[in-house]
Amino acid sequence: MKTSLQIVIPVLNEELSLFNSINKLHESISSSLTNYDWKINIVDNGSTDKTAEISKELVNRFTEVVYTRLELRGRGRALRTAWLDSGFDIHCYMDVDLSTDLSVLPSMLDSIRDESCDLVIGSRLKKGSKVIGRPLNRELISRIYSFIMRIVFIQGFRPLYISDYQCGFKAINSKLADQLLPFVKDNGWFFDSELIVLSIKNQYKVKEIPVRWVDDPDTRVKIIKTAIEDLKGIARLKFGYIKEVKNLLSQRN
Repeated sequence: MKTSLQIVIPVLNEELSLFNSINKLHESISSSLTNYDWKINIVDNGSTDKTAEISKELVNRFTEVVYTRLELRGRGRALRTAWLDSGFDIHCYMDVDLSTDLSVLPSMLDSIRDESCDLVIGSRLKKGSKVIGRPLNRELISRIYSFIMRIVFIQGFRPLYISDYQCGFKAINSKLADQLLPFVKDNGWFFDSELIVLSIKNQYKVKEIPVRWVDDPDTRVKIIKTAIEDLKGIARLKFGYIKEVKNLLSQRN
């Protein structure tokens, strides 16, 4: 029996890129993921342009594409909604601009299926990665953020070493989705960081893989607003929530 896979594409007002990106993704994985029984789930976070119309056109075009509409925004909310209680063996997500080279997708998924990894993270900063066209200020911000996370969240006597928390290219298994995902609270951009920290702190197997990344100059991430929300999330995890989740998980076992 083939391993079932859900690929989530969170979208918000992506009428210009959605059609071409889903066509490209569908063509790529039709040949590269023959050992998987896969679906592409376009999760719409309340778009006000023609994203919904284009998504429905893609659903009619491809039997492997589904569309989920949410009225509330936030990448974390989109991923949690799509991944929870969906019945797939593996869940992954990627940004709609397909900034990450899709050639690494099979090895990422195989790491979960064959190596029993619970969470696999694409990294733009790990040795062996290649980043094209990324502005220096965004590169610097990513490295500073990773450094802050490393020194704030100590694992034993060692820094919590993850090189890239925010790369939009990750996969999790059904065990992690069922056991830990309900406790990941953030609905926005900090969702990824919270998922990673809680996974490591609760002894799930986490792996980073280097990726080839072509930066999207049309990114809509608001750096200052996102940084403030990240700091709030870091404080919430550091001052009590990690321990709370550990206790809740131990009560389940």
